[in-house]
Amino acid sequence: MPRDTLLTAEGLAELKDKIDHLSTVRRREVADRIKEAREFGDISENSEYDDAKNEQAMLEKQIAELEDKLRSARLIDPSNADTDTVAVGLTVHVKDQKTDKSTKFQIVGSAEADPSEQKLSNESPVGKALLGHKRGDVVSVPVPRGPARKLKITKIEAA
Repeated sequence: MPRDTLLTAEGLAELKDKIDHLSTVRRREVADRIKEAREFGDISENSEYDDAKNEQAMLEKQIAELEDKLRSARLIDPSNADTDTVAVGLTVHVKDQKTDKSTKFQIVGSAEADPSEQKLSNESPVGKALLGHKRGDVVSVPVPRGPARKLKITKIEAA
């Protein structure tokens, strides 16, 4: 049984846009490459044709996977979420107890996680550790080497 894909409204829109782009623009580009490669003659020994057909297969697989995510999508609406405890869709401000550095993360589903944009998956070690905790809690996050990182939750807000 497939798992729900947790998405914010922004993540859902991005997923739909990506499917639309791949289904229209990219399919057309790949079809043009196949047509062009066919014109080179015998397709049995035509590496351009084989490459284009492989690209088409990978594209169709990617589209199918994204459509599966869309079918199993569950929309997270942080606007009516309880900001007393950390949950998916909320933004959490934390302070590292060792370095005194403050950071904020938006907890999102794994499908739209992007650490470079401070969007952490609810399945990541930090995201998982923060879920369910309240403002003022000190959360211990396991790290691959050394002692666990201790993060103090300083603020929880709707994204």
